[in-house]
Amino acid sequence: AKGGKAVQKKRHVILIGMILLFAGYAVWAFSDSVTPYVSIAQAQTSQGTVQVKGLLDKEAPAPHMDGGSFLFTLQDEEGSSVEVHYRGSKPDQFEQAYHIVAIGKYREGVFYADKLLIKCPSKYEKQR
Repeated sequence: AKGGKAVQKKRHVILIGMILLFAGYAVWAFSDSVTPYVSIAQAQTSQGTVQVKGLLDKEAPAPHMDGGSFLFTLQDEEGSSVEVHYRGSKPDQFEQAYHIVAIGKYREGVFYADKLLIKCPSKYEKQR
């Protein structure tokens, strides 16, 4: 009967270990997905991945492809602008965007975006 209790205790320890491991992974995965929204000025001093929201800067050169990157200039609500290099092709409905969210890192005067979120007017909004 003694051996049965030892096996049961070992299973209990393994189960608790697995639960703690899963909980640790969940916290790590969640913290990685929580990317703060910042202004362009804050992005310039940030070390990690951030989200910058703004509009296409109409005064800057027109958005274009350069090699495998899509380049454009984003202007935030504070009036600051930054050149964005997005590794990928121009997103659908880019011209209709009323907000662009660039997710990435700022390095040496350029915001390198890993992901772009294009916010367009809803097709379900009342047409005027």
